[in-house]
Formats: sequence, C-alpha cells, structure tokens
Amino acid sequence: EDLCPTCHNLDVPFVKRTEYQCLSADEDTGEVSLLMEDGSLKDDLNLPTVVNVGEPTEEDKKCTSELLAALGDGKTVTVVVQSACGEEKIIQVKATD
Repeated sequence: EDLCPTCHNLDVPFVKRTEYQCLSADEDTGEVSLLMEDGSLKDDLNLPTVVNVGEPTEEDKKCTSELLAALGDGKTVTVVVQSACGEEKIIQVKATD
C-alpha cells in the first residue's frame, strides 16, 4: 500500500468482472470462444496459460485445466473474465451439468 498526500491525484484502474458462457477452447492454439449476453461471439481471449509477459501462475494452470476438462466432459462452462487497463483475462471457471 502506498500513502500519498491528499493534495496529489492518483490514477485508479477501473476493474470490470463479467461472466460468459464458454463454447470452445483449443489447447493447441490457446484460443477460447465465448458467448456474450447479446448472442454474439467473443473470440479475442486466450486460455489463462497464454501470457504475454512472464510465466503463467499456478492459478492460471488450474483454471486452464478445469476449463478444458469441463468442456471435454460436455458440461456447461461459465468463465469469469476480469478486465482492467485495456487487458482481459479469464480468472475463474464454473462448470455445471
């Protein structure tokens, strides 16, 4: 945590959390296809283990394996996507029968 005087302005990122139904995920390319609320497809996200900088975390690996396993079992999969600072990432997977 950083303490700043009240006379200074701080930029605070706007974080948004959205749930989408996952239609498919390709383990080889890392591409994920999501169904948006209006019925259109969202194809611009990758699996959590596909990162631009650094290495994927254990949580990223867990989310990816849960997502692929649930889709392989034919379950209905909902993913939680967090977006901030122009970046989006799948952070949670929910599977139902």
